[in-house]
Amino acid sequence: MNDQPRPIAIYYEHQNWFRPLFDELDRRGVPYVRIDARQHQYDTAASDSEYALFFNRMSPSAYRRGNAQGILYTLSYLAHLERQGVRVVNGYRAFSFEISKAMQLSLLEQLGLRYPRARVINHAAQAPSAAQEIGFPLVVKPNIGGSGAGIVRFDTPEALEAAVWQGQLDLGLDQTALVQEYIPARDGAITRVEVLGGKYLYAIQVFLSGDTFDLCPADICKAADGTELVRTACPVDAPKTGLRVQGYSPPSEVIHNVERIMHAAGIEVGGVEYIVDERDGRLLYYDINALSNFVADGPRVIGFNPYARLADYLVAESRIAVVA
Repeated sequence: MNDQPRPIAIYYEHQNWFRPLFDELDRRGVPYVRIDARQHQYDTAASDSEYALFFNRMSPSAYRRGNAQGILYTLSYLAHLERQGVRVVNGYRAFSFEISKAMQLSLLEQLGLRYPRARVINHAAQAPSAAQEIGFPLVVKPNIGGSGAGIVRFDTPEALEAAVWQGQLDLGLDQTALVQEYIPARDGAITRVEVLGGKYLYAIQVFLSGDTFDLCPADICKAADGTELVRTACPVDAPKTGLRVQGYSPPSEVIHNVERIMHAAGIEVGGVEYIVDERDGRLLYYDINALSNFVADGPRVIGFNPYARLADYLVAESRIAVVA
C-alpha cells in the first residue's frame, strides 16, 4: 500500500513566472509536480487522480511564445479532470472567462458594473462600422489575449480603415475581437485588485508609460518612488517596461465588486483591473484575469510575500480535497 501523500499539480506554460511559487513549495517540503502545458496528453479513461489538487496556471498569451496549441486543449483537459472529481483551482469555468474578453464584458453587464463601451466582431472588415458606434480614440483587442497581446490603439477612422484593408488587424487565435473605447487614465494609472480563494488579497496601482498595454505585474521594474524592484518571476535579462507600481487600498465598494466578479466567474486566484476616466471620473472595470502573476518584490510593494499566502491556500485546499 502506498502511504505517500498525493502531490499538488501545478499546470503551467510560462517557464519563469511561477518560480517564486515553486521556490516556496520547495522550501516547505510540500510534495508537488510540475506539468508542462506546452506538450501534454491525457487518458480519457483515467478514473483515479494521482493529484491531491490541480492548480491551473495556463496562460492565454501562450500563442505569443509559440504555444497556441495548449490554450483550447486546456479547456478539454480541465473538463476531463472535473468530470473525474479532481479538485481543480481555476478550472473550466474560470479558464473560459480567461480566454474570452467578450465573456468578461457580458459578465460585467450581468452584474451591473460599468465597463468601457465595446462591440464584439468576428471579421476585421466589421471594425470600421463597429467604430462608428464607439467613436475615437479606440482600441482593438483580440478576444484571447493576455499581457496586452495584440491590443492596438487607433485615433482616427482613416488609420483603422487602412489597417483593415492592408490586412494589419490581428483578431487573434479565435478570430474574435473587441472594438472598445479608449479610456484616458486619471493620474496615468490603472488599479489591479488580486484575490486569493475568491477574497481580496491586495491591490496595486500601475503607472503607465506611453501606450503600452502589457501590464504584467511580475515584469514591472520600479516602485512609484523609482526604486528598482527584484523581479524574481522573470529572467534577469527580461525587458524592463518602464512602468512603476505602488501598493494601494481600494474603496470597500470596489473590493466587494471584485469579489462578486470572481465568484460569478469561478476564479479563485486572479485579478481584476479597473481604470478611472480622467475626463469624467467614471470607474470602469475592463479586465478579468484568472492567471495572476503577483507583483514583483511583494514585501517591498505590498508589505508581504503573496506567494507564501498562495502556498498556504494550496496546501489547505489540497488537505480538504484529500479528506473529501
